[in-house]
Amino acid sequence: MRTEFARTLLCSTLAYLLCITPTMADDSLKSGKPDLKHAGPLAFTPDGVLLVGDSQSAAVFAIATEDSGSSQKTEINIEGINQKIAAMIGSAKEETMINDMAVNPKSGNIYLSVSRGRGPDATPILFKVDAKGDIAEVPMEGVKFAKATFENAPESGTDRRGQNPRMSAITDIQFNAGKVIVAGLSNEEFASKLRVFNYPFDGTESSTSIEVYHGAHGALETRSPVRTFITYENTVLAAYTCTPLVTIPVDDLSGEKIRGKTIAELGNRNTPLDMIIYTKGDQDYLLMANTARGVMKIKLNKAEMEAAESISERISDTAGVPYESLSQFENVVQLDKLNDSQAVMLVANATDSIDLKTIALP
Repeated sequence: MRTEFARTLLCSTLAYLLCITPTMADDSLKSGKPDLKHAGPLAFTPDGVLLVGDSQSAAVFAIATEDSGSSQKTEINIEGINQKIAAMIGSAKEETMINDMAVNPKSGNIYLSVSRGRGPDATPILFKVDAKGDIAEVPMEGVKFAKATFENAPESGTDRRGQNPRMSAITDIQFNAGKVIVAGLSNEEFASKLRVFNYPFDGTESSTSIEVYHGAHGALETRSPVRTFITYENTVLAAYTCTPLVTIPVDDLSGEKIRGKTIAELGNRNTPLDMIIYTKGDQDYLLMANTARGVMKIKLNKAEMEAAESISERISDTAGVPYESLSQFENVVQLDKLNDSQAVMLVANATDSIDLKTIALP
């Protein structure tokens, strides 16, 4: 009797805890309308809360998607998704920019951050692609959300390259073990930053200046932002333009100026666009899309990365951790892991349209 009672009590308690966990995670999110000025880099918490980087506001938004159903379909192929979105919002395709893509781990649905128009006055819009391939705008009225802001973002304007440095205030976002890590630029002398926020947002932030040795340029750099990054076994794997691959321990992101370890130079005149990590058999891999050097596949091993020599002299071509070029993937501009065996990609084609497609992880 006592054993049966104890078992019943335990099961009831577990069921209760499972039921209240999402509510507890939502306690920091308040209903309203997020005042997004720009929808840029995206990421998700494990609970399916969407993180949106807003460079214009110098802020990160956490938005409850209420999207927890399991997706069964594993193949989604949409030709000209940018054209379809442009038609939905009454915009020309050349004025409709897809800024980032992320897969909700709770549902398998795909989220896109979009700008209608160009420049600081562009309208930010979020879209969801479900398992059927249906595209829908994500409503922003009466959603639960929270907002974390930061100071010292670059001023809006035009630099010597004709670019607006403010749009690089946030270049990428990742969620890691209860923290939101944000890459981007500041207006300080050592401009390259990795900012870390507690999640749920509680006003706590550390801002660490990152210095790296750039082998292709033969110099130490502090003003070039991380273009894309991911975390692997509590280490940031960060890629920069022209294309150093750098490791930075997450535990070192405490607000001081630090130097990352350059473990590879992957080629000049190239910008990394996106990266994912996946496992095949017993081996972990990094998959990285680039503007000029296609998609790269790199074997990952924490011990080998730690033992690798840091590049500290000029490199004329490539060096360091080896990589494999995957010629079957061309013009990939965004990618994310869909499940344990598949990824989803945004692929640009010759007609200036962008296709969304799923692929088997190589």
